[in-house]
Amino acid sequence: MKLLYANDRRGEYPPSVYAETRTLDRFPPLKGETRADVAVVGAGYTGLSAALHLARAGRSVVLVDAQRVGFGASGRNGGQIGSGQRQEVDWLERQYGPDTARRLWDLAEEAKALTRELAAESGVPIRDGVAHACRTGPEVRHAAHMAAHLAARYGYDKVQRLDRDALATHLGSHAYVGGDVDWGAGHLHPLNLALGMARLAVAAGVRISEGTHVHRIEHGTATAKTRVLCDTGRIICDHVILAGNGYQGRLDARVAARVMPINNYIVATEPLGDRFPEILPQRIAVADTKFVVNYWRLDDDRRLIFGGGETATYRFPKDIAALVRPHLLSVYPQLDGVTLTHAWGGTLAITMNRMPHFARPAPNCLSAGGYSGHGVAMATLAGRLMADAVAGQGNGFDAMAAIPARPFPGGSMLRSSLLVAGMAWYGLRDRLGF
Repeated sequence: MKLLYANDRRGEYPPSVYAETRTLDRFPPLKGETRADVAVVGAGYTGLSAALHLARAGRSVVLVDAQRVGFGASGRNGGQIGSGQRQEVDWLERQYGPDTARRLWDLAEEAKALTRELAAESGVPIRDGVAHACRTGPEVRHAAHMAAHLAARYGYDKVQRLDRDALATHLGSHAYVGGDVDWGAGHLHPLNLALGMARLAVAAGVRISEGTHVHRIEHGTATAKTRVLCDTGRIICDHVILAGNGYQGRLDARVAARVMPINNYIVATEPLGDRFPEILPQRIAVADTKFVVNYWRLDDDRRLIFGGGETATYRFPKDIAALVRPHLLSVYPQLDGVTLTHAWGGTLAITMNRMPHFARPAPNCLSAGGYSGHGVAMATLAGRLMADAVAGQGNGFDAMAAIPARPFPGGSMLRSSLLVAGMAWYGLRDRLGF
């Protein structure tokens, strides 16, 4: 599969600040044939959470990844634990009605709580607060309406509305006209969360194999077990969980038609020390309202970790820092001349409606992915929901799977080209301030 090896050295994490500051773990590849109740494909948040919860429920679990634990989006992202679903509740209410919107909101709150619980178990600290930075007056008014709506209808009163000056004080930037801070959201070191979850899973009895590429799955029948065929061996099992997200490829054609990989890019500055004290004085994280979102936070060394820019091609650009730097300087022109010590890319997955895609591709097979940039908490919850479904408790999984998921137009041959055209259009709108 192209994306597994197109942009990275096999078995090596990308040159991110996360990989440089991670807690080190390595797991041997699968060798020969092994048996398990459940095989989990993909060792990001989804697969790790599924494996952990299955093992704690008494199932024997083998978890495999073609690369490393947390190698994909789980170990490369902006580290933000956002509230709600990828789509806001007013959109969900219009599309699916107030009862379904409320159920989806409640599941998202479960996702945050579960992520905080697993981070605490793993010894990974979380800082509270994610700001929503608006570029236009209508966006500010919509943000204020949503804060009031969440408080009145959903009992969620943790969103603090901010005018232009208040937001500038929180950000250290005058690039935006207002917004809010969600004090119920937070941010963390994403790769350490994945590695921490892996240690919890191993302690629960999960067998993890890195460097184990799944080429094909032969789904079982009423009289035959499922066979997961890897480059280094095979797994004979009763259930399969597909958790590859943007790196899953064509293990299932129906999922591949609905979950589209795209690439996103991040840079990290040198430690800022005592310089620029105006930047994020309360150590909140931020995401703005551009279609191709800018998002950023300070880490514990006061490096600014800033994400911006996307591509829908397989290959990363040769100079990632050159791609992201203009986005950073549009927010913080005072950082012109500051050294960017790290620049990396990663592959996430989106869906047509930007809501996660939950599916049952075959009997005794479950899949979840397509978190569309909102995956730290939702992917973690997805794993637990799939573990519950294996145990016959599928209410949460089925609530997510009931969200309609249209395939991308043009099929696998044309979807990238159409997405590139769409991203170019929205990129123009971003530059014009629409």
